[in-house]
Amino acid sequence: MQSASSRGCRGLVVQMTKTEKASEEKKQQEARAARAREAARLNRTIRRAISAFIPPEDLTVTQWAEAKRRLSTESSAEPGAWRTERTPYLRAPMDSFTDPRIRHIVMVAASQVGKSEFLNNCIGYIIDQDPGSILFIHPTITDAKDYSRLRIAPMVRDSPALAAKVAPAKSRDSANTMLQKSYPGGILTMCGSTEAHALASKPIRYVFGDERDRWDTSAGNEGDPWSLAMARQKTFWNAKAVEVSTPTVKSASAIEKAYATGTMERWKSRCPHCGKYNEIRFADIKYTYETATVAGYLTYKVTQVYYTCPSCGAVSSEHNMKTAPARWEPENPDAYSRGTRSFWLNAFVSQWAAWSDIVQQYLEASNDTHKMQVVYNTCFGELWENRGDLQDEAALLDRREDYGGEHGDQLPDGVLVLTCGVDTQDDRLEYEVLGHGYEGETWGIEKGVLVGRPDDDSTWAALDAVIDKIYTFEDGIGLPVSITFVDEGGHFTQSVRQQCRARLKKRVFAIKGRGGPNIPYTSPPKKQAVVVNKRLIAYCWQYQIGVDSGKQIIMDNLTVQAKGPKYCHFPMRDDYGPNYFKGLLSEHLVYKKDRKQPWVWEIIPGHERNEPLDCRNYAMAAFRVLPSNLADIDRQLKAKRGQPVPKTEIAAPKPAPRPKPKARRNRNIYDEW
Repeated sequence: MQSASSRGCRGLVVQMTKTEKASEEKKQQEARAARAREAARLNRTIRRAISAFIPPEDLTVTQWAEAKRRLSTESSAEPGAWRTERTPYLRAPMDSFTDPRIRHIVMVAASQVGKSEFLNNCIGYIIDQDPGSILFIHPTITDAKDYSRLRIAPMVRDSPALAAKVAPAKSRDSANTMLQKSYPGGILTMCGSTEAHALASKPIRYVFGDERDRWDTSAGNEGDPWSLAMARQKTFWNAKAVEVSTPTVKSASAIEKAYATGTMERWKSRCPHCGKYNEIRFADIKYTYETATVAGYLTYKVTQVYYTCPSCGAVSSEHNMKTAPARWEPENPDAYSRGTRSFWLNAFVSQWAAWSDIVQQYLEASNDTHKMQVVYNTCFGELWENRGDLQDEAALLDRREDYGGEHGDQLPDGVLVLTCGVDTQDDRLEYEVLGHGYEGETWGIEKGVLVGRPDDDSTWAALDAVIDKIYTFEDGIGLPVSITFVDEGGHFTQSVRQQCRARLKKRVFAIKGRGGPNIPYTSPPKKQAVVVNKRLIAYCWQYQIGVDSGKQIIMDNLTVQAKGPKYCHFPMRDDYGPNYFKGLLSEHLVYKKDRKQPWVWEIIPGHERNEPLDCRNYAMAAFRVLPSNLADIDRQLKAKRGQPVPKTEIAAPKPAPRPKPKARRNRNIYDEW
């Protein structure tokens, strides 16, 4: 029989054995967990290392986008899962990217058709499925940064498949910066077209070019940016190049030339009536609209828009044409065998561009060349060309009118203000008196030449006879010349300033013309010194005018065919004969792509005498700075004629005169008017 002490010892041993065993099991569990963590880390490392060698899934870009791409609120009006059904015309371009026979893709596209999303889907597919280094070129470095911030970063953030592979954005992490995004198997590098060092250094498998027509013609001194980028792909048998752009100017468009090297495909919709497939073009869009004058400006309201089939002439609605079956049809299918597919797309097929909005933009751009080019490029998806809409001298001669009066020189109805523009030559002054009415309508009143040097008082006395004259209507009521602009350029600048200073009460001002597309037509006047025999004798007011802006306005107005807003009237007289119109049409815009400002006004050969154009330019600018209210002038003329003035047109009573301010040494620039 065991004693109590021996039984206690055995219990202690058993308890110690259980404790040791539990401790040992805990150690084993910790060791297994450590080995599992180490294995997991090793697996992640190995997975990351071999991920670049995993073949891509058997997916097209379209299938990948529908499965894994999410649109971001920053870049899409319809955020959420990508749906190709909203942009069916992008299916073929996207799937061309995964076609092993295609190496080069070109897309010419208007705005609001999704061309940026086409690029983004291809880039997302590369990162997730078939990694390699990407060079993404933009017109400028600023464009590249904006694209990275507004499109690439949100796409990566909102698409889980990409967020798992692109290094998270950290200010000190060089793997993900504004212009570089790293991922297993490659790096996305974004740059501007002028950065030669980025275009000609390392081998690159994928090259993307956005807005090709806005690129510089040379990357520094290295040459064509696109050629430099393409040269980096020579070592890759599976390289891909994609270039997209909104079209710009005919015969000067890089994307137009690239398009011609490919299959030249157009998106064509089937007519619900005859079943024929045609591209929806602006020429086949018919519309009606109403006009109204608001605050002196002509406004438009589109009331109806529809499509007429060029094959059968049947009428279809916008909804029917946008939901009709459509397909890409190539004009140069043989280019497929050479590895290049090219696509041309306008905004009439976009779900986000209503036809009425496009027509509205077109109407509002009427007779404004710069605005019209934007409409042609971004809406119609068409190249702009200086189409020569201007009539020739003979056509303008034929549209002259008999103003009436003994010499055909009476003021026509509609004229409310007269201005005068004077061009200074070494041996003469040339001038035009121009009449102005509502909404930019103009009338040529008198064109003349005053022979004599600009430093001769008698020459200016002859000009006084022109600007002091009262020009009369048929009923005898007259108008004076309200303001005169005299060009001070040439060899007689100080003489012109001195003579204008002497005629300040007549509102005769010296002007200086400045060329360039970004120079405003008119600016506030500046004080300029009048110097005679190297001695300062006085100051005069000088206006600087943007002559190129004025020339464009004149040329746009000359294209208007219907009498009314912006129409140009000319009298049937000898002073408005063939030589006048030859001079008026003496210059045209020429596109020179190698210049920073490519549109340049040049003299047309055989039209060297451009004084009529200059005189009209100055007279138009003079009207721009004249503080006049046409409605008030119109009411005054009606009152003088005894015509009834509607109550709504009765002018408000004049306010009581203010007390004269005390004399000041430094007067406001308008005090001397």
